[in-house]
Amino acid sequence: MRLAIDRRKFLKLSAAASAAATLGGRAASAGTPMTMQAAWINDAEFAGYFAAIDKGYYSAEGMDLTYLPGGPDVIPESTIIAGKADLALTTPDTTIKAISEQGAKFKIIGAQYQKNPIGIVSLASKPIKTPQDLVGKTLAVPPVNVISVEAMLKLNNIDKAQVNIVPYAYDPTPLIKGEIDASLDFTTNVPFTIKQAGPEAVSFLLYDFGFTIFNDTVVVTEDTLNAKRKELVSWLRASRKGWDENFVDPAAFPPMWADTWFKGTGRTVENEIYFNTAQKPLMVNDGGIFAMSEESIEKNIKALSEVGIKATRDMFDTTLLAEI
Repeated sequence: MRLAIDRRKFLKLSAAASAAATLGGRAASAGTPMTMQAAWINDAEFAGYFAAIDKGYYSAEGMDLTYLPGGPDVIPESTIIAGKADLALTTPDTTIKAISEQGAKFKIIGAQYQKNPIGIVSLASKPIKTPQDLVGKTLAVPPVNVISVEAMLKLNNIDKAQVNIVPYAYDPTPLIKGEIDASLDFTTNVPFTIKQAGPEAVSFLLYDFGFTIFNDTVVVTEDTLNAKRKELVSWLRASRKGWDENFVDPAAFPPMWADTWFKGTGRTVENEIYFNTAQKPLMVNDGGIFAMSEESIEKNIKALSEVGIKATRDMFDTTLLAEI
């Protein structure tokens, strides 16, 4: 599972990005060097990039790609500020907040998740299926995500005082034991983790109830956009091919990566298959992987305004997608 981390100080932490460069994967190629920074540890969230590397799609585009995994101590935006990567996968709220409040020179050039996977998870024996079901209940939320939950409640005309929000440490044990009624989690894999412990889980997305933001947005600095536009278009094209290949059968690739990309994560292959299958409908759309329609951009702008983050249309650049 991965939720947004607190990146308020990332502009001062760019030196930390250098640590990420020691754990990457590389596409065998003698082409133009390109480096991407992922947002979390190696799991099915990044399956399309692994497929594109293994299938040689980046090499075919004349690219020598270095892939840097993320983790709890990696701030993706810092990596591109420090020049350690050409592009990064980020959460749009942190990136846009950095642009609007700190003057960061970033552009969002694509969105992996059309619908953010973050949602409310509960046990099927005591299901919470709508925001209204949260009234009078105890909901565990990581502190950095409280503002998102409060926005979702506001959008559904629910006073936040009607929900008992308590801190959450990314551990489903309290939910399984009945100590809380629900938690804020990645709906693409935590329900499976709970099922492995015994109980069945149900979930709903914040996105489906008004908090309509992307996730794993593809972000570059304006300098990189100007200097490496052709290479970025090639990266988008190769990555889209990788995701399309991965989604032909979401159960096909994870077993092949048990001892390579997924080695040492502590997750089962079955969990990654569940994750890969569950994320497909959150990513695919008629415009192709990474597409950002005018309607979806406007939804992001409106949703972020609910949490006091001022987004504008010029923070999103769709012209590279048009060149794929």
